[in-house]
Amino acid sequence: MFTLKVNEELSLKLLEKEDAKELFALVDESRNYLREWLPWVDNMKHEKEYEPVIEMWLKQFAAHDGFQVGILYKGYLAGMVGYHGINWSNRRTSIGYWLAEKYQGNGIMTAAVKALIDLAFEEYQLNRVEIQCGVENHKSKSIPERLGFKQDGIVRDAEYLYDHFHDCVMYSILAKEWK
Repeated sequence: MFTLKVNEELSLKLLEKEDAKELFALVDESRNYLREWLPWVDNMKHEKEYEPVIEMWLKQFAAHDGFQVGILYKGYLAGMVGYHGINWSNRRTSIGYWLAEKYQGNGIMTAAVKALIDLAFEEYQLNRVEIQCGVENHKSKSIPERLGFKQDGIVRDAEYLYDHFHDCVMYSILAKEWK
């Protein structure tokens, strides 16, 4: 199983079916907060609904096509981060993430995303990492901005959120720009 220690308080762990209950509880307690920017929140209403999703994530990892991992902060699940997929022929990936409301403001996501960027460039030998965020999602946008990503542009009507489309900003960083 994949685990990555980020620092003394933070590690990343591939989730298993047994983690469905904890994942559901985390999403459920931050449901109103998360649904502002995540289109899947309302569809996940029971812990059992996470089991096939976790199985899909395990298959993604086994296929070497990226992964979704739980962020453990002081031993507790705080959110998720991962590679949506890996385009091996073009040596690029994109990173997605979310963090429960009660864990905001501790530098958790910046450290977790930095660890995935290190892994992408150093271990996987990728050339490009992308992050796409809602134009108005200032907390999410601060992650790539803090980590030195360049803004590539605005993707109009990039995502449908419940009852409306919203624009997203595309950020990227290249291996030669990292560190």
